[in-house]
Amino acid sequence: MKTLKLVAVLGLVAGATGVNTGCATPAYSPQERGAQIARNWDYEGKQIADDIDSALLLRPASKLTIWHVR
Repeated sequence: MKTLKLVAVLGLVAGATGVNTGCATPAYSPQERGAQIARNWDYEGKQIADDIDSALLLRPASKLTIWHVR
């Protein structure tokens, strides 16, 4: 029983530290995946700032949108 617990703990530690590479995404390297996540976080942050500006009416009144869509 102690051996089973030890194996389970070692498996969790190996998975948490990235030693177990069997669960990596097959299409992207770790650097590419990290870049995707960083781009997504940046985009989400910009959307949050845009939503806050819109809710607090921080933009000046205009007939054009901020994206100048026609």
